[in-house]
Parts: sequence; structure tokens; C-alpha cells
Amino acid sequence: MDTSTPTTAPPPSSVLFARGVIARLATWDTLRLAVQEGWGGPGALQKRTWLASVIVDAFEETVPTPDDQYVEEILVQVLADEFDTDLEDGSAEPVALDVVRLWDETRVGRDDLVLKFEAKAEGLRGKRAVAQEIANNDADEWEEEERDEDDSGMDEDVEEVPQLMEPPRREEPEVDEDGFTMVKGKGKGHR
Repeated sequence: MDTSTPTTAPPPSSVLFARGVIARLATWDTLRLAVQEGWGGPGALQKRTWLASVIVDAFEETVPTPDDQYVEEILVQVLADEFDTDLEDGSAEPVALDVVRLWDETRVGRDDLVLKFEAKAEGLRGKRAVAQEIANNDADEWEEEERDEDDSGMDEDVEEVPQLMEPPRREEPEVDEDGFTMVKGKGKGHR
């Protein structure tokens, strides 16, 4: 006889939402690359599934319903903590927006977006994720601002770089014709 308490199945909209979140995370290039390269350690794939459950739980348990910024913060934080990845490519924002759209659509029983992401995830299965180089315009703008602020071209707070000096030359010992090494005194007071 089973004495455990019976568990009720989650509502179909919750299952649909969870499927959508799992599929959307599976299509996120940055997370795909992190899992593929093992940035999260040997359990990177399980961490991706865990991330999906964190997001689903946040929507199921949080009042008011999380917004895209909240989801983006979760994504950025989990990538930093679990995958040692500082996300600077802005790719978490569209994922967060899609997750919020998934929530809204699955609440009313629509599954178009879930099916779209599941099809895309299936198409990516077995394919390698490729890192993309992103131009860093912020750094260029910052450097320009720094140059504009300082008319002289020199920053007074920057110390000059020390010049490397050659090590002192070591004199080779002087050997006489009998093979003895000559001892030389050091300093001026030597007799």
C-alpha cells in the first residue's frame, strides 16, 4: 500500500511554458556555447535544465509576474555564477523578452511560439555553437571621451613607465699562465 501523498499534475499551460523555456534556452547561442565548451563543468547540460526550472518557478511562484528585466537578471547571474561567464553581448535581453512572451501566450493556451522554439532547438541539435566577435563600441567611445577631456594629451595621474636597465656586466675572472685565478679587491680602500 502506497502511503505517500498523491501529487497532482501541473496544469497544461505550465507544462507548455516549461517546454517553451527549455527550447528557448536550447536555442540561445551563448548558453549553447557555454554548455558545449563545458564552461559550467561536467554538469553543464544539467545546469541549463536547472536554469529552465528556476525561470519556470519564478513565473509560477512570484507575484507580480516577472518582467523581462527580472528574467534577464536571472540569465546574467546564472551565467556568471554557474558558467563563469560575464555576459556583455546583450544576448540575454531577447531571450528574456521571448520568455515573457512564452508566458503570456501559454497562459491563454497558445502553443505557436513553443512549437517554433522546439523546432529550432531540434534543428540545432548536434550542431556546434560558434562564438561571434562583437564590436565593442562602448570602449571606443570611452577612449574618445578620455582624449577629449584632456587637452594636453597627457594624464597627470599616470605614472611614467620605468625604463628597463641592463643588468650590470659581470667581469670574468682573470686566470694567469699557471692556471690560477687572480683575486681582485673591491672598493678604494683595498691594499
